[in-house]
Amino acid sequence: MAVSNKRVEVPKVTVGQFYARHAATIHLKLVAGAEGMNRLITEGSVNRLGLALTGYYKYFANNRIQLIGKSEMAFIRDMKPDLRRQRFCELFEKKVPCLIFARNIKPPAFVLEEAERYGVPVFCSPTITMRLVNTVTICLEGDFAPTTSIHSSMVDIQGVGVLVMGESGIGKSECVLGLIERGYSLVSDDITRIKCIEGRDLVGTSADLTRHYIEVRGIGIINVASIFGASSIRHQKGINLVVTLKEWAKLENVDRIGLDQDYYEILQIKLPHVTIPVRSGRDLAGLVEVAALDQKLKSIGHHSAHEFNERLLKKMQTGES
Repeated sequence: MAVSNKRVEVPKVTVGQFYARHAATIHLKLVAGAEGMNRLITEGSVNRLGLALTGYYKYFANNRIQLIGKSEMAFIRDMKPDLRRQRFCELFEKKVPCLIFARNIKPPAFVLEEAERYGVPVFCSPTITMRLVNTVTICLEGDFAPTTSIHSSMVDIQGVGVLVMGESGIGKSECVLGLIERGYSLVSDDITRIKCIEGRDLVGTSADLTRHYIEVRGIGIINVASIFGASSIRHQKGINLVVTLKEWAKLENVDRIGLDQDYYEILQIKLPHVTIPVRSGRDLAGLVEVAALDQKLKSIGHHSAHEFNERLLKKMQTGES
């Protein structure tokens, strides 16, 4: 089994970045504390203000996005005016990243005043509290997912996300170009950014600068979407198979049956791995296509090599030719 040794990137998310990425999804509206948009969110979760409003801060998750819903707001209204302001001053002194009011709750004037004084961004959202908690959590899971970059190209073949690897000049881009000509979709060329979602799924995408572009030796850089149409590109795709292109002469053994499944590990996730020998005259695009379609069959329980082996063993047992 091969293992990727690429460095894992530790995400750093500011309130401003979170707002830019997800404001449309969560329907966020900034109402105070714009100067604090560079505050860091260091935990990918949400904290509902409960005990903190009573002044109890033991085990308080101050590194998370703070949220106020209907029940918290009812509790705040029942507090004495001076105590309300005191509680929010104590809260903002804990250096929380930001505060979100759910259900279109209008933040009290004293909250906005103290938020401006402490530089804590305050947002409003029309989403009901529990749905807002879930949505923000899902957004943060993506933002805080472990990420790495691998020297590879990626293509979507009938729903199978294929990472194409190999030494520089082996023909990765030409192979992917051949697959695009067959009607499949480009995800990335040369460098693929990979993110691990919820510790079990790997998603590949392209760097912003090179998205939709592919470099073909002898021709140069081409815009895939402009030449082949919008259906020829995908922004991101789950990775289901890793294919390594390797010169035939550098392979000690070439697998001719396929009974043993090899794996390639990325971000501690094992992916099915196939090594395809490269030499003059071989249709690499066609071979990668077949490998992807074979993997699609395996995912639904049809393993061609195992099925053939079982048939062969039965023939040998019965003595049939």
